Amino acid sequence: MAQNKHVTLVITHTLLPEQAQRYEQWLGKIMPVAAEFPGHLGANVIRPVDGDNLWNIIIRFDTLEHLYNWTQSDTRRGLVEEIAPMLAEGDKTEIRTEAAFWFTPPAPHVRQPRRWKQFLITLLVIFPSTNLVPWLTGIVLPALKGSLLLHLINDACVVALVVWFWMPIVTRLFAGWLKKI
Repeated sequence: MAQNKHVTLVITHTLLPEQAQRYEQWLGKIMPVAAEFPGHLGANVIRPVDGDNLWNIIIRFDTLEHLYNWTQSDTRRGLVEEIAPMLAEGDKTEIRTEAAFWFTPPAPHVRQPRRWKQFLITLLVIFPSTNLVPWLTGIVLPALKGSLLLHLINDACVVALVVWFWMPIVTRLFAGWLKKI
């Protein structure tokens, strides 16, 4: 049943020139408000590549119902109205139920990166993470060596690093290369 799956709200905002600072202030206001809504699992902001005004905000919820409670709320509606004058193309939202959205193009006419490029970028972040994290946790938690609990801690750290830290950075850094055919 789709309602029990984690869902992701991808918000795309194209800012008018010279609005980045005001937009950052607005993000600082809306993010904590969104986090208070039931089912909120976290959020990421993918800032624009140099010379671009395209911002992507990724918000995860535990259920579709909780996501709709946020997107349809008067609170969100009011906050989006505040920034409407800063937006060149309005508030664009897309709901994703699949986990693999890192390589989703920002616009329908933009082609998704080739699979081998997706593979290399994913390997670039997974390989060091899966080697560095166990090494560090082995030093910090030597009493747990070889235990299932340490494996769980390692896996949780790797997934957190990949989802919330490495992938947003690496996909932004390699955006030009990913877009090339």
